[in-house]
Amino acid sequence: MADRYELRLPALRILQGTKEIYCFAVDGKRLHDFTAVSRVRRDGQKRLQGYQRPEVLSHIRSIRRYIESDGAMLPNALVVAFDERVRFEPAADDSGVPYSVPGELVIPIDESLGDDEKPAWLVDGQQRSAAIRDADLAEFPVAAVGFIAAGQEEQRSQFILVNSTKPLPKGLVYELLPETTGQLPRSLARRQLAARLMVHLNMGEGPFAGRISSPTSPTGDIKDNSILKMLEHSIYEGALYQYRNASDGSGDETRMLAHVLAFWTPVATIFRDAWGKRPKDSRLTHGVGIQAMGFVMDRLTGDTPVEKVNWDHVRATLRGLEDHVAWTSGTWLFPDGEERRWNSLQNTSHDVRLLSTFLQAHVSG
Repeated sequence: MADRYELRLPALRILQGTKEIYCFAVDGKRLHDFTAVSRVRRDGQKRLQGYQRPEVLSHIRSIRRYIESDGAMLPNALVVAFDERVRFEPAADDSGVPYSVPGELVIPIDESLGDDEKPAWLVDGQQRSAAIRDADLAEFPVAAVGFIAAGQEEQRSQFILVNSTKPLPKGLVYELLPETTGQLPRSLARRQLAARLMVHLNMGEGPFAGRISSPTSPTGDIKDNSILKMLEHSIYEGALYQYRNASDGSGDETRMLAHVLAFWTPVATIFRDAWGKRPKDSRLTHGVGIQAMGFVMDRLTGDTPVEKVNWDHVRATLRGLEDHVAWTSGTWLFPDGEERRWNSLQNTSHDVRLLSTFLQAHVSG
């Protein structure tokens, strides 16, 4: 029969503004009794669940070899998000320091619970905890910092902030951004609306459905960063700007999405062969083509609301590009006699600008 009991750990409650954090030590071998790793994934309704990337086995093996060696030390604290089942009991002999209170963290343990039912999630330190779990050691105490989170939205926010100074995979950050709350660095906050649109494009219907590469869409072949750049430029300087609330950074996402789909659906249809190929075989689905055609969308639809755009004219204009593009073969004939092989264009600022100027000149003419 599975055991149920309370784990009591000496801890220090520290007040940071209106937030409380708890500093404590725990045997790393016991972490998995009450913590789990929230793997990023999509459920049956395509809703985002979790926020952690998969374990990196080579990294875990490297850490394990180190902690099994003589004199091993892991001084950096792991970060744990508790739910409201965990409580802090202050000690009777208060230190008298208002922002620092000694006491005990009381963590309920139920060995019958699955990972998704445990009272804590590892926000930072999953590779170290896995290495300790697998290490040939009786125990390995670690330092930890915990906080009580209101839900996964707050956990995601803290996960991004804790890892903002580390090389966290950008694709994972972009996947988490749409459903993250709390204060974010300016660079990430600017991309949050574009990231939400990208998720809708990838998870909904239309030419981008399942095509955008992300942690929960690993078979996608169009780079998420290319889509984000296209959307972000349009939101702040192009056709989607008209739907944006400049005061708070929000936007009419329904109309933005409708506008993007109304443009890119005929693009995918008119250039069907190029759209059906992977980026290495097509400059349309390559970053340079995605961004350049985004500029074309902004040029053709400008400040006109989606319901008032003459989409028949847009489709006719796009068909007029067929004799000038070299998405999958042939040669690009740029002004001043410059010629480039179809696949020599790269996802650089110079080539994006070159192709954007070329395409916009033809749709304007």
